[in-house]
Formats: sequence, C-alpha cells, structure tokens
Amino acid sequence: MQSSRAPSVEDDEEGHLIYRSGDILQDRYKILGTLGEGTFGKVVKVKDIEMDHSMALKIIKNVEKYREAAKLEINVLEKLADRDPDCIHLCVKMLDWFDYHGHMCIAFEMLGLSVFDFLKDNNYQPYPLDQVRHIGYQLCYSVKFLHDNKLTHTDLKPENILFVDSDYELVYNSKKRRDVKRVKRTDVRLIDFGSATFDHEHHSTIVSTRHYRAPEVILELGWAQPCDVWSIGCILFELYLGITLFQTHDNREHLAMMQRILGEIPIRMARKTKTKYFYRGKLEWDEKSSAGRYVRDNCKPLMRYKQSDESDHNQLFDLIYKMLEYEPSQRITLKEAMLHSFFDKISPHQRLGEHGAGDIRRDKSCSVSR
Repeated sequence: MQSSRAPSVEDDEEGHLIYRSGDILQDRYKILGTLGEGTFGKVVKVKDIEMDHSMALKIIKNVEKYREAAKLEINVLEKLADRDPDCIHLCVKMLDWFDYHGHMCIAFEMLGLSVFDFLKDNNYQPYPLDQVRHIGYQLCYSVKFLHDNKLTHTDLKPENILFVDSDYELVYNSKKRRDVKRVKRTDVRLIDFGSATFDHEHHSTIVSTRHYRAPEVILELGWAQPCDVWSIGCILFELYLGITLFQTHDNREHLAMMQRILGEIPIRMARKTKTKYFYRGKLEWDEKSSAGRYVRDNCKPLMRYKQSDESDHNQLFDLIYKMLEYEPSQRITLKEAMLHSFFDKISPHQRLGEHGAGDIRRDKSCSVSR
C-alpha cells in the first residue's frame, strides 16, 4: 500500500503526528525528513510537489492548547505578511497553513541553523564582533517593526533567530590552536510568533524563556515592548561571549544575579512587586549559602566581561547596559538602539529601511528555493 495515501492517520501518546519519509500531506507536501522537535510539535522538511521547492513545515501536536496557540501564531503571521509582503523586516515568511486531521500545519521558507545551534556546533566559540554587530542590527530592526505594529514578541532568544544560510568556512584560531567555524553570511530571520502579543490583547503574567526574562516580568509588574529589549541585551551578550548571561532556573537567584551584574534593583520596583522576594526594599538573599557562593563566583559586574578595551567593545557594552536598564520606562527603545554608535560601522549594503539602501540581496534571501 502506498504510504502517500495515508490510510490511517495516527498520533503517538504525546499527540505528535506519526509520519514516515515519503508521506504526502494535502496531496502536495512530501515529507523528506525531520528538522527539529519542540513542545509544540515537530518541524519537517517537505517538498512542495506543485511548486517543486523545499520548505519547512511545522506540524503542531493534536492537542487543544497547542492547536489554539498555532491559530494565534497564524493570525500574527498573516498580519505581518499584510504589512510587509516582501519580508523586508526579516520576519520568517509563512507560505501556507492548513489543518491536517487535528494537526495545525504551517509552511515556512527553508532557512539555515539558528544562531544558537551554530554556536553550540562551534563548541560555543563566540561570534566575531562584526558579526555580533550585523546580527544585532538586524534583530533590532526586525523587532522594532513588531513594536511599531503594536506587537511584543515576548520570546526572543538565540534559538528563534535563524541564519538564512548557515554555510561556514573554517578559520584557524591561534588562541584555541584549532580551526573554528565562521558563518559566511550573517543575514538572519526572526521566527516563532506563537507567543507574540498585540497591545490590546491579554498579557499573560509570565512570558519569555527564563534566561531572557526581564525583571518586570519576574516581579509581575506588567510588561510591554521593553521586555523584548531586555531579551535582546541578553542575546547580544551571549553572541559576544558564547555563554548565557543569566544561567539559572530560580527567580530569587535570577534577581541576585542581576544585582551582582547590574547593581541594586530600584526601590520602586522592589516596593511595588507583590512577589515575596524582597523585605523592606532589599532582596532577601543569603550570600553565604551555596547558591549565594555560586552567584558570587559565576557573576561579575557587566563591564568586567569585556574582552578588550577597544572602542567597538566599549560601544557594544554601552548598548547592552542601556538594554539591561531595570526600569522599563527608562530602557533604551529599539528606535534609539538603531541610532547607537555601536551600529555606525554597519556597511551601506547591510543598512536597512530608512537608514540606507535596503538589502540589495533581498530577492535571494526571501526566496524559498533551496
């Protein structure tokens, strides 16, 4: 019997679609293999038989809450496509969506590795400063477009920034005494709009993946677009150093790390929060406990992480510092960030939108042929 007829559509116990290479969905999409897996479902590489090109198909679990979240993501992606049909603003392009026996499926252009997976495959060797600059510039530009359209992404992290093409060359690193990978092209796309929230919509209490979560979110003081800026500050640090800035799984420890790296949390925020982490405006934290020693030994003031005293490095850390401002109302906006001196060295052909000629290679990077 031909597998393409899918005589019986089966799910596993977690709600994932059971499929094999060669299966055909909607009489159109031939499954070539699995690209990745998440809590939401799986991403597979498919060939669009009609158009004869490959794409990435996100197959959501046959579970009500993930199905509803996928519908919200499709709504956001459709609105973004209306506002930006040529994907000038670097958000991933949705090519199709459909419901396959209870599995919401979303087809996307085929992209390369995430900046996180590339880092991991490169033994966490950080990106060169000029690459951090270009990735950071595109990230600010893309997320600013969301903010201008009354959206907050809420889940910015290195896993959600994908290279258009992650081809690399090997470059000898004299410090490491071995070859390391250097990505050839740093053009990126922003993905995963499953948690993106419009200003008028319900704002859930806790958003963001732990390490990139802003203090106002942890303290449950309400959040808006500035929480994305905090996440970008954490991401720039990680690309530059190859390590996560806040490596923790606990709220109180997370706040203690912030204080060690960035200084005291403002009294206004400490007094306003209904959470139980503070007493009389001070974080309740035992410096002498094992967790206290861990924070002291593994965290240091932000500026001490700089790898050089050259002006480029100083500018990057000035920008990160402004993005990691505790008070959301005083945190740098992405409009301001785009004008920061760190981005002065972005070359004319890399400039985007009103700042320059735009991406001349857009025809290449927005196409879906692979």
